[in-house]
Amino acid sequence: MEWLNYHHLQYFWVIAREGSMKRACEELNLSQPALSAQLRVLEDSLGEKLFDRVGRTLVLTEVGQMAYRYAQEIFSLGQEFTNVIKGRPSLRPVKLVVGIAEVVPKMVAYKLLKSVFALPEPVQIVCWEGRFDRLLGELALHSLDILLADTAIPSTVRIRGHSHLLGETGVSLFASPTIADKYRRNFPQSLDGAPFLLPTSNAMLRRRMDEWFSRKGITPMVVGEFEDGATMKAFAQAGKGIFPGSTVTAKEISRQYLVKKIANVPAIREQFYAISAERRIKHPAVLAIMDSAQKTLLRGSTS
Repeated sequence: MEWLNYHHLQYFWVIAREGSMKRACEELNLSQPALSAQLRVLEDSLGEKLFDRVGRTLVLTEVGQMAYRYAQEIFSLGQEFTNVIKGRPSLRPVKLVVGIAEVVPKMVAYKLLKSVFALPEPVQIVCWEGRFDRLLGELALHSLDILLADTAIPSTVRIRGHSHLLGETGVSLFASPTIADKYRRNFPQSLDGAPFLLPTSNAMLRRRMDEWFSRKGITPMVVGEFEDGATMKAFAQAGKGIFPGSTVTAKEISRQYLVKKIANVPAIREQFYAISAERRIKHPAVLAIMDSAQKTLLRGSTS
């Protein structure tokens, strides 16, 4: 059995937490050459590089990010153990690590996750956001309890996991008030040649929008494509074009970004999935999310 040197791990953890070798040296009361040597020993034992140097800044590698998460958990448990032994109260919350595919709207993710705070026991949510394929890899390593996505696991992906349909919602089009008023008239024919802000092609919503445009004989003027939905909405707020959004969050979108709804797109539905490593869900917070989704998304708001 290979044993981990926890002193080396702690040195790494402090460097990553402080974001600077100099500040870590001050906290640990070590010289920089000594601390650098300890970090190299840990990297050699793991066979992986934990930091990249960008200019004068240390940046965690992908393996380094994973190591830092484990280190945080290890030293948090150590502190809790010390507190329990010394008779101090320990209110360790239930931890829920959620992966959120970047194409899932932030407001939809919040609607799905907020139910966990109604549980009788305290819950700590840790949210990771990123590309769907990368998060699937984290799920396979059991680094995530659940992954929220706009699609089930593709049949071409060789990762063991189970897709649970949470529900679906309608899709609406939004724009700044001036643009919305202009294109609301004679909808949807008015959209031919209209300026559009759309998700990138890796989003299921983009593919469904393209199919709808084709069926309706509409050729939009795509002025921007975005992986990040919040950036897309910010451009729309500045009057740069029309964007699609979830009908279930229409009021929140309009209020937050000062835009108006043009109309619903009745032929398009957005689906959202919870992907887990196990077929049978046991985590109480994940069960709460799935139960909440039954009461919200499955209604498929079209108002």
